Amino acid sequence: MTAHLSLSGIEAHCLEHSAETCRDSFQETRQYDLILILGGDGTFIAAARWLLSLGTPFMGVNLGRVGFLTQLHRDHWKAWLSSVIATGLDVAGRMTLEYEILRGDTLVRSGTAINDLVVSRGVLARLVKLGIAYDGVDLSTFRADGVIISTPTGSTAYGVSAGGPLLHADLFAYSVTPICPFLNSFKPLVVPADKECMVMIAEERGEVSLTVDGQTSHSLYFGDRLVIRRCATDLLVVNLGPTAYFEKLKKHGFLTEK
Repeated sequence: MTAHLSLSGIEAHCLEHSAETCRDSFQETRQYDLILILGGDGTFIAAARWLLSLGTPFMGVNLGRVGFLTQLHRDHWKAWLSSVIATGLDVAGRMTLEYEILRGDTLVRSGTAINDLVVSRGVLARLVKLGIAYDGVDLSTFRADGVIISTPTGSTAYGVSAGGPLLHADLFAYSVTPICPFLNSFKPLVVPADKECMVMIAEERGEVSLTVDGQTSHSLYFGDRLVIRRCATDLLVVNLGPTAYFEKLKKHGFLTEK
């Protein structure tokens, strides 16, 4: 790929997929026109989270199994790149989330999520008691295997598998989906992205953890508060048009035709 770009007079850099390589090799003061990610959806999500602050559009070339976020087939990248070099590209913003873990008055961890934030029980098959608040209003306290807070991008992943809503990628909202709630006591909820959501660990019983994008995990304890809000930096992706998005949904079985 770098050879193909060089022949077209385009300067390109090829980096190994690792957090350290991405952070150390990209210069935030330098302007990049496009970041091409070669791999599956997991690679795309990790690289997007690491390099979100660059404000550069992302495009994924699918070398994995699912390929929902990686839009290009491995055999189609060369023709697509040639077209982009000749005519340019269209870019769309996708909402991301940021989070803070508060323990008393202490901030113990913060970060960004591209897909989702999952609060879940530990290794024992034991329900956890969670409290949910939105915009300062207490909504519910319930027992469940956990809860999923999904961006529109991530709504096609764990959230929809747990019975949550499918959010169009262009929306600026996020979903709150309980995982197997006891007595079905909390329904999936879609809320505007301009207000904060808080998940509280409401019981000192068993292990609880936060998983970010299915890739990193952090322990939570009784009394901890997970504060979630829209991140100020959107994920910029190459926009292939509304047809491409709905075709993806059809391909992966979210929409069916008879």
